[in-house]
Amino acid sequence: MSRLSRSRAIRWGALVLAVVAVALVVVALVRGGSDTSARAQKPDPEWCTSGTQRTALCPHSKVFDAKEYAVHGNAFGCVYFASQADAQAVLRANPGDPNHLDDGGGVACRGLPEPRDTKPVAGIAQHFRCGPGDTRSALCPQPKRPFDARYFLRYGNDAYDCSDLASQADAQAVLRFEPGDPNHLDDDGNGIACPTLPGPKDVKPVRRGTP
Repeated sequence: MSRLSRSRAIRWGALVLAVVAVALVVVALVRGGSDTSARAQKPDPEWCTSGTQRTALCPHSKVFDAKEYAVHGNAFGCVYFASQADAQAVLRANPGDPNHLDDGGGVACRGLPEPRDTKPVAGIAQHFRCGPGDTRSALCPQPKRPFDARYFLRYGNDAYDCSDLASQADAQAVLRFEPGDPNHLDDDGNGIACPTLPGPKDVKPVRRGTP
């Protein structure tokens, strides 16, 4: 075999190997994506029938009746529900909150996953009483009350809104403590949290990203 022929054979061999490698990578990615999608859409256990109520054990069921969880006294904790919105629906069905789902101010089980419904249940906030150890918030706005930014970061997700803070400076303190902004207090990304909240103000921008 001539040197030219041998060189061409080597080139073609390398090309074929490269094509095969790319094909294998593509197949692996497709399978990985399919597996991820399958995990995300993992069906409920077989014993979760079509008429089973939606719970943390049967999170994909379409059947959910909030009243069923609001008339049995203190029978269902936050861990029983598939989402924060379901727990909020139960609190909305019975603002008396026999299950003690309210985290304060008419919002139930803030630590539960999406979907979310953090619009306060009317009437509950008016009956909220500030304890001596409660951090400063919209419910306990007294300026001399101590403030702990970690209180608004304890769930690590979009659990609190600007309306939960007593002032813009307090919202900025939360953003400064955790620039990752899990509560979306700075949606426009300019480093200033909740600019429409009342004073006192702290408008020194926070550098967004990792603290």
